[in-house]
Amino acid sequence: MILGGLVSLGADREALINGVKKLKVSDFDIEFTEVNRAGISSIHAKTVYQEEKTHRHLSDIKSIIENSELSALVKNRAIEIFANLAKAEAKVHGTEIEKVHFHEVGAMDAIIDVVGACVGFELLGIEQFVCSKIHVGSGFINIAHGKYPVPPPAVTELLNNIPFYATEIEGELITPTGAAIISTLCDEFVEISGFEAEEIGYGAGTREYDNFPNTLRLIIGRILPQRRSGAEIEGQEQIKYPNPKTEVLTLIETNIDDISPEILGFVIEKAFDLGALDCWFTQIQMKKNRPAMMISILCNPSDKEKFAELLYTETSTLGVRIAEIERECLKREIRSIETEFGVIAVKIARYRGKITSVKPEYEDLRNIAHDSVLPLKEVERRVALRISEIIEEK
Repeated sequence: MILGGLVSLGADREALINGVKKLKVSDFDIEFTEVNRAGISSIHAKTVYQEEKTHRHLSDIKSIIENSELSALVKNRAIEIFANLAKAEAKVHGTEIEKVHFHEVGAMDAIIDVVGACVGFELLGIEQFVCSKIHVGSGFINIAHGKYPVPPPAVTELLNNIPFYATEIEGELITPTGAAIISTLCDEFVEISGFEAEEIGYGAGTREYDNFPNTLRLIIGRILPQRRSGAEIEGQEQIKYPNPKTEVLTLIETNIDDISPEILGFVIEKAFDLGALDCWFTQIQMKKNRPAMMISILCNPSDKEKFAELLYTETSTLGVRIAEIERECLKREIRSIETEFGVIAVKIARYRGKITSVKPEYEDLRNIAHDSVLPLKEVERRVALRISEIIEEK
């Protein structure tokens, strides 16, 4: 429905398909047809491909995307969407992120939908995403694990802290892939206000209902200046901005004064390989004035035993400290900007609608410095100057 809506908005069909084909996966096609859904003229997108027997994991998906000729913006957005999708599936099934088989969400379907959406957003120059409350449907559906209520577990997990609602319309109105795209990219979930619409498009779902348009409405427009500032408009409700994302995580720590630097280096590498959210060392001083290191591993609560085992088996520790902590994160978005070196992906963070951090992707800077005669710090300085110019223009 997202692909159909993007074409309805004006994204070039062939450019979108050719963009996805930069992945160099199995041959496929996307058939776009104009249909009518309860009186609404919409574009229906159908992916056509040969069924695969391969079950891909997150690392496989990331490798396919990273080794493609897609732009840095599309790559970063698509990988983040898949990472969130894998995280939700892993939590629901009580397994590790890397053990999630993407056949559970339709491997080729998901790849084409996610990357196709990111390609379409880039073609239309979409910089920021806002969504209203999400209609999830009602009733029950049959999935690989049995009969489940709507919304199914993975969708519910992805829509955590996002407003959604159900009506008497039966059926699944949002899939895990759709929920992953929306929850990852959208900056706000509010009713439309302070927004000037320029183009409107409709993407059709496959199912047809009586007196209910099974369509997704996409609107391109511009945010009005008063909304950007977050100022209260006389006679109107004050603009609502999303709160920073808060999640409960587990922190595992231990102090060690009798281990080699080589082992410590191996531990941090293995921690990240196992899916640690973060891992770091802190130089400390222990009893008898011995210099030592504190190893800290931040992980999801479900992975607590796995990382405790890592410390027990790979280090000399006799005990670990385990604590529940809250982590608050600002919503981030990735944009592509034109510089003298070409297009570079830039990560932007906002708090209450105001930009608090703007940082170009290190890999892009590193590649530029590697291919040119300029030092990395000079590349970084010039890109930072260009970013400042763009922000001032807006």
